[in-house]
Amino acid sequence: MKALLLVDLADFTLHSWHLFLISLIVLWSTSYIGATVFTRIRKPQASENEDVRMILGATLTLLGLTIGFTLSMAIGGYNSRQSNEAAEAVAITTALDRADLLQDGQATTLRPLLAQYLDERLSFYRTHDRAQLTALGKETAALKRELWDTVVRSARAQPTPLAALAVAAMSDVLTSETNTQAGWRNQIPLAAWGLMAVIAACCNLLVGYCAGRKKHGALLFMLPFVIAVSFTLIGDIDVPGRGVIRVSPVNLERIVDILHATNMSG
Repeated sequence: MKALLLVDLADFTLHSWHLFLISLIVLWSTSYIGATVFTRIRKPQASENEDVRMILGATLTLLGLTIGFTLSMAIGGYNSRQSNEAAEAVAITTALDRADLLQDGQATTLRPLLAQYLDERLSFYRTHDRAQLTALGKETAALKRELWDTVVRSARAQPTPLAALAVAAMSDVLTSETNTQAGWRNQIPLAAWGLMAVIAACCNLLVGYCAGRKKHGALLFMLPFVIAVSFTLIGDIDVPGRGVIRVSPVNLERIVDILHATNMSG
């Protein structure tokens, strides 16, 4: 089911409404099968209804707990991405400030490179096409090497404690980008999606079986709808940059505004 769709989201883009429709159709079909096929095989007896309802209640409780823990895991990953974006902004700001500690010629070279690097990082947060992100990653890697070579070359020509501070600041910039890339991966393992899918399917089969051949339309539709909304919300938070809920680079944008204001005043 949906877990299979999340095997490798790096190869394709799956938007929120796709996840919602797929989940809703599959889960509603499961409820309908329970209400038709299962009741034809074995009609629910009055004496068995209490036992089936007890199992259904326990299964729904387990599904609710699983969804709750999984949602908490996804939100934790989202918060981590926000923290990484803020850390990148702090590291870039510090590197810009400490560029003045280098020799005049190297500082003049380093500042435009940092401004270009800032634009690359903003593009990373704003771009959601996989091919563009791959090309952007190569450009960022080349720019990182150029930044590091520039600051190291200046530190070797001027081996002072002040130059060492500039080198440390640049190291923080490169490290923060690496941490962001590490956090920009799915936080929820495939096994968790598989567990939720199996439990959800069992719940809908039992609901359909309890409804019997009466096939209450609202009953067969409501539970798949609620579960599909929950799955979609979890997937939207867990997959960065692919859905409605995205990490906005507000801290990096603030640095750009400050740089523009500084250039205009200068």
